[in-house]
Amino acid sequence: MLTLSQFNSLFERVGVVVLDGGLATELERQGHDLNHELWSARLLLTDPGAIRNAHKTYLEAGAMCITTASYQASIPGLVAAGIPEAQARKLLRDSVSIAQGAVADFIGRPCGQGEIDRPIVAASIGPYGAFLADGSEYRGHYGISLDELRNFHAERLDVICQAQTDLLACETIPSAQEAEVLRDLLVESTDAMAWVSFSCVDGEHICDGTPIKECAALFENCQQVFAIGVNCTAPRYVRSLIEKIRAAAPTKRVVVYPNSGQVYNAQGRTWTGLSTAADFGELAKEWLDAGATLIGGCCQTGPAHIRAIREALHG
Repeated sequence: MLTLSQFNSLFERVGVVVLDGGLATELERQGHDLNHELWSARLLLTDPGAIRNAHKTYLEAGAMCITTASYQASIPGLVAAGIPEAQARKLLRDSVSIAQGAVADFIGRPCGQGEIDRPIVAASIGPYGAFLADGSEYRGHYGISLDELRNFHAERLDVICQAQTDLLACETIPSAQEAEVLRDLLVESTDAMAWVSFSCVDGEHICDGTPIKECAALFENCQQVFAIGVNCTAPRYVRSLIEKIRAAAPTKRVVVYPNSGQVYNAQGRTWTGLSTAADFGELAKEWLDAGATLIGGCCQTGPAHIRAIREALHG
């Protein structure tokens, strides 16, 4: 796991870190059917090589950080799909080793712990709504107790951290309540560095209606969280959200990786609308100018989007 000083050294060297795009989007583009409650996490069991290849595609496009296929992978979710608990835990750890293997393939040598001169692996920690697989990560109202929410996240964090990932990506968080649970768990149970990114409905509020300023402020004094941001949010809202995050948490870096601008239908599990990869290069420069220093894409963005960002920000 990387330390804060190592991250600071990385940013001093590269200025802005280019993230990857939608993992499921790339897997579907390569012909894999992800119409399943486990989404891309199903391939951890059935075709881990496909995940490794998708990671490599993003690395070749210029990503400096790739995110594991654990977004929708949780112990309860995997067990509900008929996978024994011990194997479910192994699959979570495998999500990290698969990504590390893709990095090793890309750089032509094994990955050493603590290195910052190679692409970074961020372990995806999706919201409880991803386990429900009903679009709840775009609403944030789960109807469960705080203890249930805490236990759900605590178990997965413990297993993921055993795999020695570089950092944690707590992403697509739709509610302030869930953000508080994650903050407390990060402080109490791990030394791993993390970013926390929220799904937002406009340029001011996350999905449950809480102002993004309040959510960012929750982490201003949390040493484990080095960056706060937004993902799976429409690109047109990102600049406003960056400004509000910076105002509420001035000591933290800002991470942004919006969706392509298309609209998701949770019932039909389909995206509608149009987006062009070339737009993301110009948008990335705008987001960098606003203060973001980790920039990538989420749903319906692919290697072309990441290549456009890398070329715009690094030439």
